[in-house]
Amino acid sequence: MTTAATLHENSLLTTASAAAHDAPERPLPEGWLAVESLDIDAQGIARRPDGKVVFIEGALPFEQVSVNVHRKKNNWEAGVVTAVHRESSQRVRPGCPNFGLHAGACGGCKMQHLHESAQVAVKQRVLEDNLWHLGKVRAETMLRPIEGPAWGYRFRARLSVRHVHKKGEVLIGFHERKSRYVADMKVCPVLPPHVSGMLMPLRELIFGMDARETCPQIELACGDEVTALVLRHLEPLGEDDISRLRAFAQQHGVQWWLQSKGPETVRLLDAEGPLLSYALPEFGITMPFKPTDFTQVNPAINRVLVTRALRLLDAKKNERVIDWFCGLGNFTLPIATTAGEVLGIEGSEALVTRSRENLALNLAGRGAALAPTAFAARNLFEMTPGLLVSDGPAQKWLVDPPREGAFALAKALAELHQNPAQRGGWTPPQRIVYVSCNPATLARDAGLLVHQAGYRCVAAGVVNMFAHTAHVESMAVFELDPARLPGEDAVPGQA
Repeated sequence: MTTAATLHENSLLTTASAAAHDAPERPLPEGWLAVESLDIDAQGIARRPDGKVVFIEGALPFEQVSVNVHRKKNNWEAGVVTAVHRESSQRVRPGCPNFGLHAGACGGCKMQHLHESAQVAVKQRVLEDNLWHLGKVRAETMLRPIEGPAWGYRFRARLSVRHVHKKGEVLIGFHERKSRYVADMKVCPVLPPHVSGMLMPLRELIFGMDARETCPQIELACGDEVTALVLRHLEPLGEDDISRLRAFAQQHGVQWWLQSKGPETVRLLDAEGPLLSYALPEFGITMPFKPTDFTQVNPAINRVLVTRALRLLDAKKNERVIDWFCGLGNFTLPIATTAGEVLGIEGSEALVTRSRENLALNLAGRGAALAPTAFAARNLFEMTPGLLVSDGPAQKWLVDPPREGAFALAKALAELHQNPAQRGGWTPPQRIVYVSCNPATLARDAGLLVHQAGYRCVAAGVVNMFAHTAHVESMAVFELDPARLPGEDAVPGQA
């Protein structure tokens, strides 16, 4: 099985290869390089006269630059831009003082120097290149990108905490670019404004605590009405520190959670308090969650994402739908407003329990307005044809895996396509909507679905969930092609 890391490296090289193929030949002064595109890590891609690819931090497409190379391999080099001789029309002034290539620069964002619309275009190109070069798949239609707020959108974050003795202060923020050190951040424009404005007070709070040396992390989780902060502490907190946390919570309107060890130890500091939750108002759904549960970083984009996914899925009242990697039920419960029956399947028993609780809460407010809905725990990275058949047929699938993708699921579906005798009365889904946070693993799985499982990729597009970062969220739609017979469409090497 090809790993996500290997696919990531291959995607860099195939994107570079595509850019080199498309680039016009033009003479340049010695030492200058012409940048042709950006890779998935927001590095400019250029090539030397002998065809060797050069990845350049800080360079943008169509610029002519000089570069300081710090890493060399047989067929590629990597470096940092030292001078921009011809600037891109899409280069903009970064919106954050912590962004850049300077010493101590924050590593949280990689694209603030590129206009927001150009960022989306780059991500669309990354998706298309990955689909073709890794999966040999071209979508019949490219969906319009989903865009939303580019600033103040990050409702989830993991902030490192470090007491720096030489500076006589505590730093709280993301790591410096390519470093384990914490960036000296006084503001962060991608965080909600009220959280960005809290960074300096948080630094003062931790510095004044007795446990300043043993609190390495604060995890942020914002709901629609509640801002939760999870303090990781390596030693028990004293009463004075607890009092300081309570005073801060009252002053800044936040909810403290404490984490002494693993995620299972997370607990609310004070039991009384409002529920951490977000709403999907178009579907009349409310989703309570705990601050360490997985939820989408950008709630505005998530609402649009769910709406588009359900429109593309087009579940009918007479259809059964399976939501694979269902998590808290972010897609499952909205699907239950339109489908006839829904099954949500997730690898984590804890998340399955939470999704059942969310179902019960929403049923209490809606009566019989939701379709019959069930949840089950499965290890989806060890899916087999037999297990797939045991979960029963469904006319539609929604697939929303983590970065590793849904290889085992796609492979099991391909095996059932090629070996109809294993199916019994089971039938494959007519339509699959695949939501992805990694274009490389999406492309790998798309190759299996199209070349070995009898599907067409009818649409694909990007979702700019993480503005200013190189993270590419995307979705693709697959339709079962009745004209393709089992066993006639396999492509060697795709499994």
